Amino acid sequence: MMDLNAFLEPGMLVRHPNQPDWGLGQVQSRIDQRITVNFEHAGKVTIDGRVIALRPELP
Repeated sequence: MMDLNAFLEPGMLVRHPNQPDWGLGQVQSRIDQRITVNFEHAGKVTIDGRVIALRPELP
């Protein structure tokens, strides 16, 4: 299965496409397909990059 978030690096800002109420998130780490993101309103969440394509937030 393809990693939809292979371009993400720690420090990048992202949004979850299915959870807009989580707010802006900052990528904490990416190990293989597991991305840990700290969201404004949901806290630290680990996401499977093969299932969810996080949307980068441009500065």
